[in-house]
Order: sequence, then structure tokens, then C-alpha cells
Amino acid sequence: MGQKIHPLGFRLGATQSHDSIWFAQPRIYSENLKEDKMIRYCINNYIRNTIRLSLEFDVDIAGYGIGRIKIKKRIDRIQVIIYMGLPNLLKEEVKARRIEELKTNVQNKVNCVNREIHLGITKIQNVYGDPNILAEFIAELLLNRISFRKAMQKGIELAEQADTKGVQIQIAGRIDGKEIARVEWIREGRVPLQTIRAKIDYSSYPVRTIYGVFGIKVWIFLNF
Repeated sequence: MGQKIHPLGFRLGATQSHDSIWFAQPRIYSENLKEDKMIRYCINNYIRNTIRLSLEFDVDIAGYGIGRIKIKKRIDRIQVIIYMGLPNLLKEEVKARRIEELKTNVQNKVNCVNREIHLGITKIQNVYGDPNILAEFIAELLLNRISFRKAMQKGIELAEQADTKGVQIQIAGRIDGKEIARVEWIREGRVPLQTIRAKIDYSSYPVRTIYGVFGIKVWIFLNF
């Protein structure tokens, strides 16, 4: 039986770093962990329900999504950096208002007594070089009843255009509405999962369809 390990956890300290950077005593560690989860949930919920709906009548929202949310905590400050692939959000006249709304939303959910929240949005240069955004794009295609093979092939093409060395996409579930679930995958280029020095980025994204829940996994071998 093969033993699996998380590609990002396997490379911590070599090519990867933690998304949450803080220190806490054991008695309050779980509270900080729940706080991080709540912050990420609030941000994702706001982006999907507020910004996405406001942009549906815009030209093109391809590449929409959150790549990664990094949280740094100090005694008197919480710093949150959101890596996004949505250029329309980053217009200067809209950016300040969105950040203020998002900050208020997070403060209402999280206990911020004697602490300030600093939010920042960073644009991802190669949008489809981020596995989270690529997995979300494939999920949108599956929700629109597009064939899983066409969805995976489109994901491969977009990842290649983002100047990556290799990409692997896997979809698991009741594909095409079959009674028995199965796993389908496709790979292009090199994806050396056993090499610690290889800069591998990974995402696991569930999507709920009329056939059930599909699991989408994306591995990307980055070019730097």
C-alpha cells in the first residue's frame, strides 16, 4: 500500500513556508487556530458572495479567485495578506473601499480587543500558475456541465501559458454521472513529487455538483 504525504508539508523549510506565522502557548493554541480559520472563511465568503456578484455583469471574470491567504500575528496586530488573481478588484478607486469593507467584516467575526487588523491585497502575476485558482477554474467548468476531459485539458493549456515546468490535474468522483466513482488524471511536463528541492505548489479543491462531490487536485512544478 502506497504511503502519501502532503506536497507542501513535505517541503516546509526547504521551498515552502507556513501560511500562518505566530507563536502561542499550548493553552491558547486552539483559539488562535480557530481564529485563523475564521479569518480565512470570512475573506473567502466575502470575495465569493460580494465581489463575484458585483463582477458578473463585467466583461470577463476568468482568473477570479484567491490564491493564498497569509496571516502574521503579533501582540497588538494581525496582518493579513491576500494573494488574488482578480485584476478588476485591484483598481485604485475600488481597492481602498473593498479593503475597508473586508476589514469591517473580519472585525465583526473575530475578537480584536487591543489588536489592529491590517489587510493587504497582492496581485498574482501568473494567475493560472497558482493551483488554487486553476482548481477553482476547473470547478466552474464542471459546474457548467463541461466534459471533465475538456476541463482538464483546458487547465493544462492555461498552466503551460503561465510558464510552468509541469502540471498534473486529478479529478475524483462520479465522473459523467456514473454509478461507481473513479479517478481520472492528466499530466504534462515534469512533476517530481519526491524531490524536496523542487518548487511544487499544490491545491485540493472540492466542488459539489448534481452528480455528487468531486475532488479536484492540482500539482504545479513552478519555474523558479
